[in-house]
Amino acid sequence: MLILAIDTSAVASAALVSDDALEGVVASFSTEDTRSHAEVLAPGIEDMLATAGVTGQDIDALVVGVGPGPFTGLRSGIATARTLAFVWGKPLHGLMSLDAVALEVAESTAAPAEFLVVTDARRKEVYWARYTLVEGQLPRLEDGPHVGFAADLPDLPAFGAGAGLYADTLQADPDFVHEQPDALYLGQFALARLAAGNGLLDSTPLYLRESDAQVPGPRKRAL
Repeated sequence: MLILAIDTSAVASAALVSDDALEGVVASFSTEDTRSHAEVLAPGIEDMLATAGVTGQDIDALVVGVGPGPFTGLRSGIATARTLAFVWGKPLHGLMSLDAVALEVAESTAAPAEFLVVTDARRKEVYWARYTLVEGQLPRLEDGPHVGFAADLPDLPAFGAGAGLYADTLQADPDFVHEQPDALYLGQFALARLAAGNGLLDSTPLYLRESDAQVPGPRKRAL
């Protein structure tokens, strides 16, 4: 199975993963900018597919990170994934973006049995979820996702760029203080779940809080 994975919950990233490729990775790209998703995502995917010699008809399914994440960035990735799935006539699945970091933690050499994945939610808050690990299995989501203040999180090892921002408050792992959800790990997580016969989410975004942009109410006419 060949999957195109997309995530824009933090940075813009995309990857081609396959159960036939070495370590599952065919190609990938990601940016470091958290605010230019709409400008870089489509060209990045186009270049990645061309470099890999893959067309939309070669892809079996798409997977998109559904957050949590800021409204505008998250919407860019989901809208792109929905458009490509429609044009190519391929199934589209969703996966919580924090799962990507959890898998990266699970593949590290000193992964704890229980931990937090924490990303930046801005407004001095973080997005977070709690996971447990059992050898030979994918990370198991135990709680979350949530949005809140770092001081209110459980006292557990914390991984991700959000933990790095509040290293004085959280048990931030120093090797993961810059890690953001990446489509490469998102795709690998999805591939493993699908291969095991487990379902995924749909592409409904996990915003967790209202957008800053609100539709104005009807104006009252002056008498």
